[in-house]
Amino acid sequence: MPKFQGVIFDVDGVLVDSPHEKAWRESLRELMESSWSDIRDRTTWSPGGFTAHVYQQHVSGKPRASGARAALDYFQVPDAGQRVAEYAQRKQEMVVRLIQAGDFTAYPDALRFVIATKDAGMRIADASSSKNAALFLRQIRLDTFAQEQGISSLTLRPGLTLLDYFDVDVSGRDFAHGKPDPEIFLTAAHELGVEPRHAIVVEDASAGVQAAKAGRMAAIGVARADDADLLAAADADLVVTTLDDVDTGALSEGRLAARPA
Repeated sequence: MPKFQGVIFDVDGVLVDSPHEKAWRESLRELMESSWSDIRDRTTWSPGGFTAHVYQQHVSGKPRASGARAALDYFQVPDAGQRVAEYAQRKQEMVVRLIQAGDFTAYPDALRFVIATKDAGMRIADASSSKNAALFLRQIRLDTFAQEQGISSLTLRPGLTLLDYFDVDVSGRDFAHGKPDPEIFLTAAHELGVEPRHAIVVEDASAGVQAAKAGRMAAIGVARADDADLLAAADADLVVTTLDDVDTGALSEGRLAARPA
């Protein structure tokens, strides 16, 4: 296998513990308990039915409208096509409020891995379907994190945000096709100047892993929601529960491997 030259990161669920899942769940609950209450009994929705597993399998990683439609179809909501826009808009308004309120955290293992890959000489990109990705990334001070973690790196400078740190930012763009189509990742690789076969995609959603493999890229699946089986079934080359378990030394040799126990 050729040496890896670039790493492409999804944002929600990989870099940050975002409020997207909460926003999708709560905005649908609000609709079912208010303006959509008249059709509630004709659906399979229930207050506890929108589980983390449902989110990961059907919604996560998809563009907003596609995610909304997938959730409505899953709960067999009548006239789903006519309700997508209202649901997607309500979710967006809620998630922006949550982000602005700081209702998210960055995953320390992901930030360590981001720094390690760039220190290893690889170019890095963020590539999320979410139009809110930049709201997260510009709030995360990577210099402060490194200081707290005792990380010394020549790639860091004072005042550096995670958004600044990426060589390429393709998150939130409008693409003709969403994941599992590889368009977003192929665009990121092109802008990084890296051939797809020399790129690694880091994803937490099966749709994202499928997109990486469709683009002939290597894929690391991060199973943060007890969904390792879904990521493996999507053909991830390596599945870990934390990016601290990825052997960064092996990456320099062009191999995807877990750290020795």
